[in-house]
Amino acid sequence: MRKIRLRAHAKVNLALEVRGLRADGYHEISTVLQSVSLADELEIERAEGGLELLVEPEEADVGPPEENTVFKAWNLLGDFAGEEFPARVRLRKNIPAGAGLGGGSADAAATLVGLNDLFGLGLSAAELRKVGGRIGADVPFCISGGTALGEGIGEVLSPLPAPPPHALVVAKPAAGADTARIYRAYDEEPPDESRPASVAPVIEALRAGSLPALAGSIGNDLAPVTESLVPAVGELTGTLLEAGAMGATMSGTGSAVYGLFASQGEARAAAEGLRRRGVTFVCVPVGRGVRSP
Repeated sequence: MRKIRLRAHAKVNLALEVRGLRADGYHEISTVLQSVSLADELEIERAEGGLELLVEPEEADVGPPEENTVFKAWNLLGDFAGEEFPARVRLRKNIPAGAGLGGGSADAAATLVGLNDLFGLGLSAAELRKVGGRIGADVPFCISGGTALGEGIGEVLSPLPAPPPHALVVAKPAAGADTARIYRAYDEEPPDESRPASVAPVIEALRAGSLPALAGSIGNDLAPVTESLVPAVGELTGTLLEAGAMGATMSGTGSAVYGLFASQGEARAAAEGLRRRGVTFVCVPVGRGVRSP
């Protein structure tokens, strides 16, 4: 095999609860993660030496090369396996940055999966998740994907039943959200004890296979903090509900929000009215984090 093409799927948080600040500076969370059809595209092929990363479109926000998650994944996999894997990676960015949709984590996951297949390393999913966990808390989930409960900092995963069929409208305002800043702001404010729990009700809805119950349970402890810093987050959430979403909330630390709709037709109609408010996508849940096109 000389070349492999993969889709690196975004994720949304159907539920996110912050449990507290750990001694190592990370936050203990409980979250329900769901892969969606919005995806970046990677083409990985063997090369003469090192890593060459080509990004499309050129203006895509992927940071300095040495800080990009593709480079980190390539580098850490080489350290883990004890050898270098010369490769050229063409990355087509479709998942917006600063959105809470796991775009960088998805790219790292696809890089690990792709290099494992391309070079015939034979590493298990558990081994790839171990490497991925050193890049970011969402990378282990993005390797496996589907529907899962994430605990710890999000890396301790337990599979959950897939949701009933539905569509999502994902909308991201122009302003992004910085994860570290959002958590700092969260720590500065006492938690809202009256805020309803989301994780247990979402899990119950998934096990019951009820879309109305799922839509009525989604939530995110960090949403009020991000809304105070990026008011468009709250505005877009309200607009989604006004457009007919059965439920709407923010993904991760934001700034993307999403609404659940019973059908793709309803989702597309709602998305039309949102396109002038920010970057908007219509997508559906998928059962894998990394897939062949």
